[in-house]
Amino acid sequence: MATLNFFDTFRYALESELSKLMTTSTLVETVSINYEDFTEGFLTCGTCLYTYDGDEHSPKLLPCSHTICRICLEKISSNATLRDPSGNFRCPICRELIQLPRGGVMAFPPSFLVNQLLDLVASQRREVIPKCSSHVTQELLYCEPCDLVFCNLCTGDKHDNQNANNSSHDNDHAITNREHTVIPFSIAIKRMSEILLYKAQQCISKLDESSRNVLSEMQKLDQNTELSFEDINRTFQEVINFVDKRRQELLNCAKKIREDKRNVLREQLTKIELEKSRLEKECNEFKYQVEVRDISKKINDLKAKLNSVNTMLDPRENCFLRFEHLQNSTNNIQELVNNFGSIRTSNTFPSLCVATIGKCSIHLRSFANVITFDYNGQRQKFGGDPILVTLVHNNSQQTIPCKLNDNRDGTYEVQFVPQKHGDFSMKITIFGRPIKTYPLEFTVSEHINPLCIYGGKGFDQHQFFQPTSLAIDNETGYVYVLDTGNGRIKKLLQNQCNNSPFRLICHIEEKHFENRAATGIAFCANSRSLLVTNWRTKNIVKIDCDGRFIEKFGHSELIEPTCIAVNPNSGQILVADNASNAIFLFQTNGEFVKKITTWMNPNTKKTESLGEINGLCFHPETNDIIVSSEKILIYSSDGEFIKPIGNESSSSSSSNNKFKNHFYGIAIDRSNNLLAARAEKSRNIIQVIDYKNGLVKFSIDSNDAKLKRPSCLALTNDDHVIVVDLGNDCIKKYRYY
Repeated sequence: MATLNFFDTFRYALESELSKLMTTSTLVETVSINYEDFTEGFLTCGTCLYTYDGDEHSPKLLPCSHTICRICLEKISSNATLRDPSGNFRCPICRELIQLPRGGVMAFPPSFLVNQLLDLVASQRREVIPKCSSHVTQELLYCEPCDLVFCNLCTGDKHDNQNANNSSHDNDHAITNREHTVIPFSIAIKRMSEILLYKAQQCISKLDESSRNVLSEMQKLDQNTELSFEDINRTFQEVINFVDKRRQELLNCAKKIREDKRNVLREQLTKIELEKSRLEKECNEFKYQVEVRDISKKINDLKAKLNSVNTMLDPRENCFLRFEHLQNSTNNIQELVNNFGSIRTSNTFPSLCVATIGKCSIHLRSFANVITFDYNGQRQKFGGDPILVTLVHNNSQQTIPCKLNDNRDGTYEVQFVPQKHGDFSMKITIFGRPIKTYPLEFTVSEHINPLCIYGGKGFDQHQFFQPTSLAIDNETGYVYVLDTGNGRIKKLLQNQCNNSPFRLICHIEEKHFENRAATGIAFCANSRSLLVTNWRTKNIVKIDCDGRFIEKFGHSELIEPTCIAVNPNSGQILVADNASNAIFLFQTNGEFVKKITTWMNPNTKKTESLGEINGLCFHPETNDIIVSSEKILIYSSDGEFIKPIGNESSSSSSSNNKFKNHFYGIAIDRSNNLLAARAEKSRNIIQVIDYKNGLVKFSIDSNDAKLKRPSCLALTNDDHVIVVDLGNDCIKKYRYY
């Protein structure tokens, strides 16, 4: 319970102040009053019975230690002045004679004690305990789950057999049953009031923050407007300078032409004057001539001169000088000026804009999409918003470079390539204000898994049995999978949907594919045909894309042709023969060109046999021949050995950077990304290798769908690789960029 014992804390302060203001000091005894027994009667003037305040009824302390309000003292003082000119009066409480100070009533000191009491009462809210109107001594109770106020006596303990302790004001007396929690209503009011005040304070804080944000936005608006003014003035001043420069050039040109013409005419005029002066002089000389013969001669000379003078009648230069421009050029310039520049603004409301992101894998290009909305929640239809994107790896706090693409339809695309796995935070702001999904939290996986899987072991139309190779027609999107065990080629069409990535077109069945004899397939873009190797008949079969037989060819030294590749530029054909450990190079018409059987080991400087050959391909730019076996071997288009790849790698995920075991399927794109299927003791992976330096960029581990024997690879134009998984009798599609 609050008491008035706080008087002790300022007792000496009161005595000190009173000693300064009064001649005789009166010691005021401190009283201790229970706050429950304290009433507003302690704070009322004993004369007028009005409550003290800070205005007319401000408390004034008399030398006798009694307190009277100011308005009462003024009335008493004015009445006493009529009787006694000195203005002295008696205290209306104790009748002690009070001497009026020189400053009048206002000179009496304020009653600090009463003022402190007023402040205390104002700050202390007196607790009110609600009582039942029928049972004045019974405190009301409150059931929190039911949101019900009730009297325990009125309900007769019927509120789900709840009994509440109505003699306590503390939260510890709340009674909790199986379903209900009952507390005194006074405590409930206090709780709700505190919650209300807390929520109100939160709202006020938010409103204050909103006010600051609006003021800040207005300030930024003014700043941007001033910058726009400067840009407009500067740009148009440049245009004006261009126009003035051109105007001055034309004026100078006109002046120069005028001076040139004037010089020519002035020169002609000078000649005329000289000729005229000479003739006048000659005429004056012959004025007194009497010799007829001389005069006749001079006349003849003048006749000849007259003919030459006739050419001087016309000016050597003309007066034509005029400014011209193309027809309607003025209108065109006016139209250009009218359309020159624009004021860009936006209705985008950042707090409603959202960003989404799909699954992300390490080393692969990832995308986040930003969708903008206006204040009313409508999708924006135009781009151009100033968007700032910051991408941070949470563990290392490393910032990842991002590229923002404006789709010009109110959506934006953020591209990035994470070089680390783990948790990331993408912070996107528009106009410097965060969007709704700020920050966008996501996780980058350390594994690269297939986008889709097609097939399975079996003999049905959507199944495979020992698929060995495939070829892609990137122009039409058709995929040809050699289903060796079933003796057919499965013709598929790629779909954009990963749920149904391939659509079966047909099965190509031919007698040359029987008895599991076909092991390699390649697509020839020049002739729009398919080439299939047959190790039983020791030849290569050529068919069209619908399965019609065209021709077959081979070579006397060809023993067991397996894999095959076609040069996309020249159409040359490369065939691997594992029985003779050799590679045969043919022209597009089947004519034999060359046989490759060895390679040079740069470590031992010795020639070694090719060994088992598991994959072939051509470089699409340089036409280099690429062979996969225990190592990756590079030959020129003429079959000359260049170098091996596979001595070392830059893969940070492996402590041993040496290539081991064998490579199988192999493919390369125009960006020099060499993809090779690598078989190790415990796993099979697809390595992405930099063709120029031979270092491994990263590996596709296919963690969620392990590769069992990746026998062949083929690349699409959109940076995807399709892998024939011979061990799992299916094909798998991955993204590698």
